[in-house]
Amino acid sequence: MAKKVVASIQKGAGKGHTRVIKMVKSPKTGAYSFRTEMVTNDQVKEYFDKK
Repeated sequence: MAKKVVASIQKGAGKGHTRVIKMVKSPKTGAYSFRTEMVTNDQVKEYFDKK
């Protein structure tokens, strides 16, 4: 099933997007969590630069 999903992303406009994973620290507990988003390829650098 995973192969089918990956293959469908690679067709058409799917190549223009990237999944980014950012580690974020909680201000209350100090624990780290991961935030995952899909962004366009030209917005990847801006995504990691913003706080």
